[in-house]
Amino acid sequence: MSGASPGSAGEHVLQEQCGTAERAARFYETQLCDHLTPPMCEFIGRMEMAFIATADGAGECDCSFRAGPPGFFRVIDDRTLAYPEYRGNGVMASLGNMLANPQIGLMFIDFERDLIGLHVNGDARVLTPADMRVIEPDLPEPSHPGRRPEHWVAVFVTEAYIHCSKHIPKLVPQSRVRHWGTDNPRLKGGDHFGVAAVKARQEPAASAG
Repeated sequence: MSGASPGSAGEHVLQEQCGTAERAARFYETQLCDHLTPPMCEFIGRMEMAFIATADGAGECDCSFRAGPPGFFRVIDDRTLAYPEYRGNGVMASLGNMLANPQIGLMFIDFERDLIGLHVNGDARVLTPADMRVIEPDLPEPSHPGRRPEHWVAVFVTEAYIHCSKHIPKLVPQSRVRHWGTDNPRLKGGDHFGVAAVKARQEPAASAG
C-alpha cells in the first residue's frame, strides 16, 4: 500500500473498466491495513500452513507452500513476521528470488474452523538462524532434527487484508506421519508426475542426435 491511493495501477484501470471502483474503494477503506491487527496475529499464530509468492529480478514468478506446527510463523510485532526454511530439495527458488526481489505475498487459509483467509504482503529478508536468535532470543528449540531451520525469512508487512470465505472448502484434518528433513525419494513423493520417466525416455534420442 503506497501513498493515498492503495492498490496497483493495473487494479485501478480494471476497476474503471469494469465499474467496480466504488466497491473497491470501500474495501480499501474498511479492510486494507498496513499492519497486523490483534485478530490477524492470533490467526497467524495457529496456522499450520501458508502459501508464499515470490518473483525474481526479471519478474518471473514462483508460488510455494510452507508448513509446520502451529506457531511456526512467528509474529514478532504488528509489522513483522518470521518463518523458518527447513531442509528441502536444495533448489532454494523462493530464497533466491528474495535476494533479487524482496517483495513477497503470503496467503494463510483456515480450511478447518473459520473458513477464512488472510493476505499479507511485504518485503522479505533472508536471515541465518543466528540472526533470528538475536531477534527472538527465547525461540524454542525444534523437537525434531528435521525441523531445524537452515534459514529464516523475516517479512516486513506493507499490506494485510481478508480473503473472503465464500469459496473456501471445509477440510477435515487427518493424522499422518510427517517425515521432516528426509531425503528419501519415496517419502518425498518420488516421480509422482512422471517427469523423470519422461526425461529418461528422451535421453537416448537426444544422445543419438
